[in-house]
Amino acid sequence: MLVTGAPTARLTTRSDFLVATPRALGAALRRSVNHQLAGPASSRDVRRMSILKGIMQGFSKGGSAAPAAPQKSEPTVLSFSDNAPSWQQLEEMVKWGDLHPMATRRTFGSSAPVRVKLYRDHASRCPYCHKVWMQLEEKRIPYEIEKINMRCYGDKPASFMAKVPNGLLPVIELDGRVVTESAVIMNLLEQAFPDNKPLMPPQGTPERARADQLMRLERRFFSDWLGWLTSDWNHARGKAQFEATVDAVAAELERAGGPYFLGSDISLVDITFAPMLERAAASLTYYKGFHLRGQGRWPAVDRWFAAMESRPTYLGTRSDYYTHAHDLPPQLGGCAMHEEGEPLAAALDGTDGVHWRLPLPPLSASSLPEPYCPGDNPPVDRLEAAAKLVRNHDAVVRFALRGPGQPGPRPVTAPLADPTAIPNTNYTAEADAALRHVAHALLAGVEAKQLSQHALQTSASGGLSGAAVVLAADYLRDRVGVPRDMRYPAARQLRAHLNWLIDSLTAAAPTSA
Repeated sequence: MLVTGAPTARLTTRSDFLVATPRALGAALRRSVNHQLAGPASSRDVRRMSILKGIMQGFSKGGSAAPAAPQKSEPTVLSFSDNAPSWQQLEEMVKWGDLHPMATRRTFGSSAPVRVKLYRDHASRCPYCHKVWMQLEEKRIPYEIEKINMRCYGDKPASFMAKVPNGLLPVIELDGRVVTESAVIMNLLEQAFPDNKPLMPPQGTPERARADQLMRLERRFFSDWLGWLTSDWNHARGKAQFEATVDAVAAELERAGGPYFLGSDISLVDITFAPMLERAAASLTYYKGFHLRGQGRWPAVDRWFAAMESRPTYLGTRSDYYTHAHDLPPQLGGCAMHEEGEPLAAALDGTDGVHWRLPLPPLSASSLPEPYCPGDNPPVDRLEAAAKLVRNHDAVVRFALRGPGQPGPRPVTAPLADPTAIPNTNYTAEADAALRHVAHALLAGVEAKQLSQHALQTSASGGLSGAAVVLAADYLRDRVGVPRDMRYPAARQLRAHLNWLIDSLTAAAPTSA
């Protein structure tokens, strides 16, 4: 279950279940096709992607979503039955789930006036917002949140720009005073709330001097990480320089006895390092084939990640490797892929024919391609994913229909984002029925579902057309964000169950006489 009191993805009836993350249809399918045909994909995946390529061409010509009639022994998109439980029945199945939505107001039981308002990004992708968010949670300072787009994901409201002309995040209002720059904000919060769990040693002490020195080491880590990640020149030199810096980080963790930088408890140093260590681990695996954690090279770093992932304040704000691999390039102006990263990129994207497929392997501190110290609990993880679908189904269906829809008239720089995309509501009934099948599979398990009266039944003709549904499910799957929508274990379950639906609808057609 979700951790009590931890900020997690909220349940809402608004249309922002997966807000500001759509990618143009043609680009989405071309990406999938290229990954599948370049990597060790199964023959079934290659067949499926050839179908999607044909569907994409049909949409681009303004024609029907349905592919041309298949020739003998060629694949086709199947029709399917609308016999999944209703949303009302599915709601009954998730009522016992203990879910804690991502609040926009956190009081921690205090009845005192809320003095702090935090402006952070919608999708929880900004590392500087991440730091301030974690600090507020660790100190249990009551605060309110207003979510603002990062520039690469859409426009910022005029009311925010009037307060912050440069538009940069994060921003807080403390007793009505507007404060910018994450380092300034974090120091101010320590000074303004000294009775709320101090996270830095007192000024003038040796401990404080060491903490300040570690903050400078974080800047070195940040520089060497980005220097290697964004460059395709002199890979060996960039790697060696980064490894030397990680050696220094690990030595500092060992020096204090760990698991945290200043010893046995978390500090502002850990909170400052956390967004960068998390994003470095994700991005370097994806783009360079490099494992920062989980493989035993830096045991102190592994222990630090394990300690952080034991804290609700971190686990509720932690993203996953897939989300970071695709949210960093728009922020950084691009990341440089090395050939050693390509197999791991395919695994993290779920395009290798193995990952994002049921049955999913267990998660652990050393699982590949992504370690996750808390592990997984598949029934609870599936429940979390199903609850997000069930309790927000109208918005999710409409969002998914951007897949067979059209790109928006006002594109943004992030390739996974198209906030003005136009959903194709002609296929609402088909998408609604398909996502009810996915929600039921998450709740009952695929095997039990397929033995029940609500089994997904497919056929070459009759029933609901699966063509637009394949595009909708493919689109939705690639835009499940962590932690914005749900935790990582739940996200991987949803992605894999959407692939189950896609695979079920893109089986080979029966051989005709």
